[in-house]
Amino acid sequence: MGRLSSAVYSLNYHIVWCPKYRLDILTGDVKDFLHDQILTIAMTKGCEVLALEIMPDHVHLFISATPLDSPTEIVKIFKGITALRLFKKFPELKKRLWRNRLWSPSYYIATHGVAPIETIQKYIESQFTKLHPPFNKDSLRSEVVSRQNP
Repeated sequence: MGRLSSAVYSLNYHIVWCPKYRLDILTGDVKDFLHDQILTIAMTKGCEVLALEIMPDHVHLFISATPLDSPTEIVKIFKGITALRLFKKFPELKKRLWRNRLWSPSYYIATHGVAPIETIQKYIESQFTKLHPPFNKDSLRSEVVSRQNP
């Protein structure tokens, strides 16, 4: 769990991205260099790497991040900086990739918290029942409809 001056947070992201055309280029020295660069970027940006696996044709990164950066920005940072540094260190990669684009524009991202979804739902429902009678979705819908159609 992280802390800022105005927030306590737990933001964990599982991010997966691939090289353009899903080429098997993340091997050997490229893999080792990419691994080091991801750890360096994470440290610089205040993220904690919880897990990292680099496969020949994709990257799995599980990180804990601060709420200061959006998930999209986090992905852009990792993909953008690693692409620049990999092309600089391994210029031969440009020959295998069209238009000098290392990464596919798409990616997968999912959030993972410290509590299961069911626990959060029960907590939210318990907060509501402290102030109101038990929440009933059907009665709420009929109340909304009756207000809209007097």
